[in-house]
Amino acid sequence: MQISFKTKKLGATLNDIRLLERSYGSTCGRKIARRMAVLAAASSLADVPTTPPERRHQLSGDRDEQFSVDAEHPYRLIFEVANDPMPRLADGGIDLRKVTAIKILAVKDYH
Repeated sequence: MQISFKTKKLGATLNDIRLLERSYGSTCGRKIARRMAVLAAASSLADVPTTPPERRHQLSGDRDEQFSVDAEHPYRLIFEVANDPMPRLADGGIDLRKVTAIKILAVKDYH
């Protein structure tokens, strides 16, 4: 899957294990690196597991068209679909099988 980032700094951090560990701690940094590897290896968003440890899920409310995967509690890797136009199902939902590009927005606790 193609991965882009909201900011250059976020991209640099998420692509460097030393910066990840410095920013989020050793354990959480390694988990974030593993989630990034799973996202990069997936051919579409449908290939990212919905079960732990990744637990891909769509957010709700004002983050309705965003998704996240678990890092280390309470942190989550938050991203949105970067395909243009956004692939839709007949019912208006997002067609996860056609999502081949995402944009990482943040790593944070949104609860």
